[in-house]
Parts: sequence; C-alpha cells; structure tokens
Amino acid sequence: MKKLYLDIDGVLLTTKRTTTADFSVTFIDFVTNDFDCYWLTTHCKGNINYPLDYLANYFDNSTLEKLKKIKPTNWTTLKTEGIDFASEFFWLDDNPFVSEKNILTSHSANDRLIKVDLHNPDELKRVMEILKTRHDISNNH
Repeated sequence: MKKLYLDIDGVLLTTKRTTTADFSVTFIDFVTNDFDCYWLTTHCKGNINYPLDYLANYFDNSTLEKLKKIKPTNWTTLKTEGIDFASEFFWLDDNPFVSEKNILTSHSANDRLIKVDLHNPDELKRVMEILKTRHDISNNH
C-alpha cells in the first residue's frame, strides 16, 4: 500500500479562523482506507497523542477513530526527515519549505508532493481526484 504523509494545518484544517476544511471527513475516509497514512506535521513528532488531541477539537468521535489509523513520524528540522524515500509515497502539505522541495528533487520525488490550497473551493475533492488518478496509474505498473 502506498504511503501518504499528511500535514494538518492547511490540509485538514484551515489556517485562518481554524475550522475543518470543506469535504475533510470524506477525504479522511478515503485516505485512511486507501493509503498507509502518516502524520507529517508540527503537531506530531513521534507522539500520536498530540495530533489526535488537537483534532478532537474539530472532528467527531467517528472521524477521530479513523484518524487513529494514521501513524506518527519523527523529525527534527525538516518534514522530509520523516519521509521514507525508499517507498512509494505522496506528501500533502500547504506550505513546504524550499529546502524540503530541494530534498524531494535530490530523491527525484518532486511529483510526490501535492500542494494543498484550501483557499480554492472543493480543494480536498481536487486532491482526492489527483490521489485516485496517480494511485491507480502506479498500481497498474
């Protein structure tokens, strides 16, 4: 199963006047069923309780149960430290650093980053369609 690395702020939650992103519950259903998911967020550096406690303010218990399937990552300076470059993966983030993009480039993994912009209407629907398309293509090879 392909790995999916998830940021929280700017991906599942809006960054201004924090609230759940449109379509986030359906998106969470999709990714937790179809991918091996990992947190890649400042809210999780090795400890799964922090992101779950944070997200409990925004999602119901049913959705939180699905979010418990997402595994922690551990990184210090750059989120890319938490990525397993030997595996097939996607990374969802709203604002990756230039240095993180450079690391993706050094691993020939630029196409693995999917930048999320919650200012766009139906953004998580768009991201879900990208993931479906890329996941299906790679599963057929």
